[in-house]
Amino acid sequence: MPDKPDLTSLLGSRICHDLISPIGAISNGLELLMMDGGQGGPEMVLISESVANANARIRFFRVAFGLAQGDQRIGRAEAQSILSDMTRGGRLQIDWQSGADLARAEVKVAFLLLQCLETAMAYGGKISVKVEDDRWQITGEALKLRLDPALWAVLADPTATPEITPALVHFPLAAEEISRRGYRLAAELGQTTIRLSF
Repeated sequence: MPDKPDLTSLLGSRICHDLISPIGAISNGLELLMMDGGQGGPEMVLISESVANANARIRFFRVAFGLAQGDQRIGRAEAQSILSDMTRGGRLQIDWQSGADLARAEVKVAFLLLQCLETAMAYGGKISVKVEDDRWQITGEALKLRLDPALWAVLADPTATPEITPALVHFPLAAEEISRRGYRLAAELGQTTIRLSF
């Protein structure tokens, strides 16, 4: 009997696929307007920045929520580019250090965990991502963390049932993906530091 398809990831892939083209078209249209002598006033700058942010988020969501199967790979440069574009001008910095060629399934888990850290680091901070000896180490440091123990318990126990809102859906999705891949997550939550490894 074939494995049940991962409908959540298929849905994520479909939505991202359908949105990336119109967002790209808007970006291209803006470039044409600028080349055609259009003035780069504050409204054009605002539209341009918004399109760039939407494009970066869609690229991030495509990896985090999309399908990752078989031996699909993603390059370090692509992962760094996505994160750099997504955090530009924000309060969160992400230092991504890894080999040049990565399993897409592992990057998907890392991106989902980055979203969990982003939730806890609502006031900003710095995240470092390292891959050493096939072990991922993700560390978030901030002056102030906003931690909900019930949410973080989901990562250790996918059967836990805290109240989940759309803004927090990445916690159970990360737990499901970690379980599906057979990874073992270690989490250490401190007052100003969160350390995750898998």
